[in-house]
Amino acid sequence: MRSDLVAVVGPSGAGKDTLMEAACRTGRGIRAVRRVITRPASAGGEEFEGVSEAEFSRREAAGDFALTWAAHGLRYAIPKAELTGSGTLLFNASRAVLPKAAKLWPGLRVILVTAPPEILAARLAGRGREDAQDQARRVARAAFALPEGIRAVTVVNDAAPEAGLQRFLAALAPERG
Repeated sequence: MRSDLVAVVGPSGAGKDTLMEAACRTGRGIRAVRRVITRPASAGGEEFEGVSEAEFSRREAAGDFALTWAAHGLRYAIPKAELTGSGTLLFNASRAVLPKAAKLWPGLRVILVTAPPEILAARLAGRGREDAQDQARRVARAAFALPEGIRAVTVVNDAAPEAGLQRFLAALAPERG
C-alpha cells in the first residue's frame, strides 16, 4: 500500500477535478490517477480513458484494475498501472466505494470536497454534461454522508480557485491524514 494514496470524494460540481489538477501543477510531487470510465473521452471534465462496456469488462476480467465501481450509470476503474511511482497520488472516487478502497489500502486518506448547493447547481449547469433533471438529482445527493467508518478531511470549495487550492493543499498535508 502506498502511504501517500488519497481518495478525493464529493458531490458533482464541488470542484474535485479542478482542485486535483491545480494541486498536480504545484510541483510538490502530487499526481492524479487517470481513471478508466465507460463514457466517451469527448465528454470532457477530468483527463480519463474512455472505453466501451465490453472493453471495460474485458480489462476487468484480465485483472487490469485495482478498484472498480459503478455510479451514475457508468463504470469506473483505477488501473493497477497507475498506482506506481513516488509522491502523493490522488484518485477521484465515489463515496460508496470508500469501504472497499479502505480494505484494499489500509491507511488510505480521504478528502471530501464540497460546496453549498447553489454553487454546485451553478457549476453543474455551466459544464453542460447533464440535463436539468440530472443536475437537480446530483445536487440533492450532495448532502449524503460518507459510509460508516470512513473519516475524511473536508475542504469547502466555495471561493476563488486560489483559495480552494490552498484549502486542498492544507488537507493533503501528511500531518492531517
